[in-house]
Amino acid sequence: MNYYRNIDKSKVQFDFIVDEDSSYIPREEIERLGGKVIIVPPYQKIFKYIRTLKKVFKENNYKIVHSNLNTLSVFPLFAAKLAGVPVRIAHSHSTSNKKEWKKNILKNILRPFSKVFATDYFACSEYAGRWLFGNKTFEEGKVTIIKNAIDVDKFKYNEEIRNKIRKQLNVEEKFVIGHVGRFMEQKNHEFLIDIFNKIHMKRKESILLLIGDGPLEDKIKEKIKKLHLQDFVIFLGVKSNVNEYMQAMDVFLFPSLYEGLGIVAIEAQVSKLPVFISDAVPDEVMISDNIYRVNLTDNDDVWSDKVLNNTIDRAMVQIDSIKCKEYTIAYASKTLEKKYREI
Repeated sequence: MNYYRNIDKSKVQFDFIVDEDSSYIPREEIERLGGKVIIVPPYQKIFKYIRTLKKVFKENNYKIVHSNLNTLSVFPLFAAKLAGVPVRIAHSHSTSNKKEWKKNILKNILRPFSKVFATDYFACSEYAGRWLFGNKTFEEGKVTIIKNAIDVDKFKYNEEIRNKIRKQLNVEEKFVIGHVGRFMEQKNHEFLIDIFNKIHMKRKESILLLIGDGPLEDKIKEKIKKLHLQDFVIFLGVKSNVNEYMQAMDVFLFPSLYEGLGIVAIEAQVSKLPVFISDAVPDEVMISDNIYRVNLTDNDDVWSDKVLNNTIDRAMVQIDSIKCKEYTIAYASKTLEKKYREI
């Protein structure tokens, strides 16, 4: 959506093809900008999914199909090839972790087919590109890095917005820890709650804000209840103004099991938050002097001490302007548009 909002729509127009079980579809905005939202059966109904996609691709005569489904891209790109679409892009946004062993079975079965039906290979980071397409393909220069980009101006630190949101949430005098991400194994919410529990033991005025939804939300709520933390954790659901809630935070926690990039860590740094990431998050996210790596093998005590010992005045944070520029949507959307036109 960030790319779609900023790309020159007189030269490139998007339609969005979305599984019917998707939890959030900004249909009104897409249609206002000239695009279409086309709902298809979920990929789990694989034969119906491919038949429907093939029909959609043929009827709309697309020149490019750009799939952002990681290893699952094999299915829509197969349908696109059957429909005669000339340019078929597989875009890697993710990697894997051994803790998600059930999901990894499917990923490892599908990964060797990632290039079979694709004509072009994109990735959000070097790590994600090497993981899906292989080191040889990456080193031969066949993978294009397309940054997950943001509207930098929206995320710049703003004291007025900070005070407004903190007042709305009734956390004006609290130490506010934040996280943004779907409730799924990858985001490691169970460990995040353990870390927060330790922080709360050491600093009683601490509060945790959780933005997102997902299949593990009820499980995480149950864990919070068992730890008697329900009065100190706020579930905000999916928010369109994540930038404003980041202003209200004092710390951003991101202990993911794996990431293709981790764009919310970029957003948090632009907001001048102290950011604490796991060692599974790629180096490309580090664009400030206020981001800290902590090993996933370190326990919740180590993480909590790292957080509590590294809280500084946000006004003092320095952002690497060169690295930041690469993630600026105005700059990145021109790169993507140029790439579309070249292929």
